[in-house]
Amino acid sequence: MVTIEFLGPINKDCLTLDINNLSQLSQYLKEDIETSKWLESCAVAINDTLVMSKDVELNDGDKVSLLPPVCGG
Repeated sequence: MVTIEFLGPINKDCLTLDINNLSQLSQYLKEDIETSKWLESCAVAINDTLVMSKDVELNDGDKVSLLPPVCGG
């Protein structure tokens, strides 16, 4: 199982899903109105390391973080 955390203004509780890669996560989140609007603008980290590809293999116990753009100083 993989834990999905939603940071900042996404304001959604963590999920635990049985998925193998970020493409599967993307498909799942596209069906959720609360998160679908954030998918194009979020950075993604796996176990606190930013990733750029949806083809990254996910393992049991991994944590995927969705990081929306924020303003700050």
